[in-house]
Amino acid sequence: MTTVSNDQLVAMLRAMMRIRCSEESLAKRYPEGEMRTPTHFSIGQEAMAVGVCAALKQDDVIYSGHRCHAHYLAQGGSLLGMVGELYGREIGCARGRGGSVHLNSPEVGVMASAAIMGETIAVAVGSAMAFAMDRSPRVAVTFFGDGCVEEGIFHESLNFAVVKKLPVLFVCENNFYSVNSPLRLRQPPDLAIHTRATSYGLPAQQVDGNDVVAVYEAATTAVHHLRAGNGPYFLEGLTYRWREHVGPLFDTDQGVRSQRELDFWMEQCPIKRASARAQASGACTELDLRRWWKEFGQEIDAVVEQVRNSPFPKPENILDGTY
Repeated sequence: MTTVSNDQLVAMLRAMMRIRCSEESLAKRYPEGEMRTPTHFSIGQEAMAVGVCAALKQDDVIYSGHRCHAHYLAQGGSLLGMVGELYGREIGCARGRGGSVHLNSPEVGVMASAAIMGETIAVAVGSAMAFAMDRSPRVAVTFFGDGCVEEGIFHESLNFAVVKKLPVLFVCENNFYSVNSPLRLRQPPDLAIHTRATSYGLPAQQVDGNDVVAVYEAATTAVHHLRAGNGPYFLEGLTYRWREHVGPLFDTDQGVRSQRELDFWMEQCPIKRASARAQASGACTELDLRRWWKEFGQEIDAVVEQVRNSPFPKPENILDGTY
């Protein structure tokens, strides 16, 4: 098992706090009507993104789906680039043309995210194949939700990756819902997702997706497996999104989920748990936590102000990059 130092714990805690603070601020501002893109917030799921990305190197690559904010920021994507994209401004990481679900920052390894179900799973396998052909020690990671397990591209990608022994880490963020459909009504009972992955012949592990240290340790084991040339690895993290599938609100009043269920998972808050662990180990104090929340709050406020004062794409350039 990997030993996590106090410095590593603080770094991961701060990364989760920064993601949470940024998304909570954007969710609060969303009703103002200036962000016209649909948004899929990662609030409650920060440990999966941070724990996995903390185990990667600078030249590794990640791919994501529609719920991509946390992955983008955890891997080092620019907050300015993300906020600019949500506000549709030229300063956005996709020059204001992609919106919330198309974040990218290739310079730090955030290759792509897309809303098409399971699309980037196969693309990540393609990157891993390139690394294998080049005999490079780099790895590719693909983040996806439990709904993607029901797509054909998921099974085709796992099979191909095993056959070719590719260095790709499949990370399933199992938050138990695909839009508004609960997992228990969509997939066979008592059959965990990670056990299905093993049928393709790759090692698979289930982890507490709200424990950032557990996620980091599992991801580190997986990455070592990949770099050793042993083929792909599958990681299933049990976690939970607090907000509605798409949008800034809670959906307990719509009959989708009960308040009791939401309250249970909010008690498992990954930031609350990591904060308690960091304080118990002497890595930080309550004063540090308050100072960090203030720091990140000021950062997102300044970024939003900068974005609001930046230009929209010019109409004559709107087709740049299309083909």
